[in-house]
Amino acid sequence: MLLFIGKTILLYFITIIIIRSMGKTAFAQLTAHDLAGIFFVITLATGPVVTENFVYTITGLVVIGFVHIGFSRLMLFNSLNRIFVGKPTIVIKHGKLVRKNLKGSHFTLSELLSEVREKGYPDISLIDYAIIEPSGGISIVPQQDSAPVTPEQLNIETSYHGLPISVIIEGRTQHQNLQLINKDEQWLNEELAENSYPDRNQIFYAAVRDDDYSLMIDTGADK
Repeated sequence: MLLFIGKTILLYFITIIIIRSMGKTAFAQLTAHDLAGIFFVITLATGPVVTENFVYTITGLVVIGFVHIGFSRLMLFNSLNRIFVGKPTIVIKHGKLVRKNLKGSHFTLSELLSEVREKGYPDISLIDYAIIEPSGGISIVPQQDSAPVTPEQLNIETSYHGLPISVIIEGRTQHQNLQLINKDEQWLNEELAENSYPDRNQIFYAAVRDDDYSLMIDTGADK
């Protein structure tokens, strides 16, 4: 049993290291070869610990659960976090590609260009910084003169519209959300009746804004 537990923990850490070595692109895009690679790594890693013994199986699951929780705690330390999780990588700086960093991230240039285009930046010269995060996602900081203009910069006053909180999803009342806005089902029934929707089964989605408690209703009907 101790040998089995030790083997399980060892394979767990080896799997993490191998998947990390595959590069951030494996997490960001999950292309066919990325997905196949991760699948085969996990399958091969779990092969030696697969057992028909029910007790061993439960023990393995419990061990991995505790190891994962402990591992997550250890990630609070910066030195270990950089090793196992990674650190942000700058791939565009002041409108110029950082070729060395791009190569180390395992992103191809075409993949990077595709990612920044999807974020609305077809011209990399307008990007101040593009950073590949440890999760594989790309954060973009546009140059100041290319950043979207805000109402504050134009001295335009804006009003708060509140956060839409769903109260009905596919005909089902979201009781927890009603409690969040200090309302009950009776209040909801009255609001639905007032809006000529006595039957909530007809409602695909309904939400309430937390500023004035106005009800927004969508029946999901084709238009």
